[in-house]
Amino acid sequence: MEKLKRPVYLKAGTDDFFKKMRTEVNDTILQNSSLYLFNIIKSLGLLILFFLFYYCILRFGNSTPLLFLFYILCGIMMIVLFINAFHDAAHGALFKKAKHNEWFMYVLELFGGNHWLWTRRHINLHHAYPNVPDWDIDIKQSDIIRIFPNSPLFNYHKYQHIYMWLIYPFYSLNWIYIRDFKDFFGKKDNYVKKVVDKIPPKEIFMLFAAKIINLFYLLFIPMYVLNQPWYFVLGAWFAMHLSGSVLGVVALVSTHVDEDAHFPVTDPDGNLSATWAMHQMIVTKDFSTNSKLANFLYGGFTHHVAHHLFPGVGHTYYPYITPIIRRYAQEYDLPYTSYPFYHAVRSHFRMLKNKGVKENIMMTGEI
Repeated sequence: MEKLKRPVYLKAGTDDFFKKMRTEVNDTILQNSSLYLFNIIKSLGLLILFFLFYYCILRFGNSTPLLFLFYILCGIMMIVLFINAFHDAAHGALFKKAKHNEWFMYVLELFGGNHWLWTRRHINLHHAYPNVPDWDIDIKQSDIIRIFPNSPLFNYHKYQHIYMWLIYPFYSLNWIYIRDFKDFFGKKDNYVKKVVDKIPPKEIFMLFAAKIINLFYLLFIPMYVLNQPWYFVLGAWFAMHLSGSVLGVVALVSTHVDEDAHFPVTDPDGNLSATWAMHQMIVTKDFSTNSKLANFLYGGFTHHVAHHLFPGVGHTYYPYITPIIRRYAQEYDLPYTSYPFYHAVRSHFRMLKNKGVKENIMMTGEI
């Protein structure tokens, strides 16, 4: 694959807003150690709750309604765990010691993922270059969906705002059983190869081991111990992934990809036109920041601007950092957007509808 120049941000000046903001956050919000402790208790509690629901599958799964109920609860808890606990641990923000975050990330393998791969995707590509085409792997698109303004337009894209409702629920299945293998072994348009020279053999072993272990305890053991037809268990397992994916996609589509989204491109020398902090403000959105339920379920995604500006800080601090960001946005005339979640989701699908038709050249600035 052709080597692309790594994007380079504009150098911040001496009066950069983020230097002042970071000092204020460090001196005030981050001094509250109780928020650190709450994050650990929440993360371990969510993990225990997942395996409690799994136990309920084995204990009460001979009842078909309860079989589906507890599989669906496992799916919801799987995603909540991922976007809260594992997400923080990947950023080194759950525990104070790096080795403890690393140890906790190994639990992710029980859910079929590969934490080594995901950390490189998320930290080295998405967080380093959010919304930058050819670099942000979290908004990397296939021909089935059109997001970037300069992407090829196919006739079926005019329906993408309709058919993506049916595709998004398969997000976790695609992630675990297709996308991971593509990123490990794919040669065409492989973003991971841009930041990884060689994949350690240990991680290849872990990749296959995680998938096998995940299928063994979540699918095959219930098939074996429950007095249920195998296809009922398989259906409940699918329901687990579908329900979890629907919950997770809300976070994914609400924070970076709406009808007002920006996709900054580099000049021929690889330079971007904004500083790192300004870039995060431009391409990132918040949603439902005042909802305690949304904050609990989605962790660092509801206060996503705070997360992108302070990725090494646990998500339990973000509700207290966001008011500071809003104040700086008002004082310095900075871009900041926060939507109710339903508005954010609606805006995403409006974006899909708009990108599915040929754009008006008068609106895109081509003349």
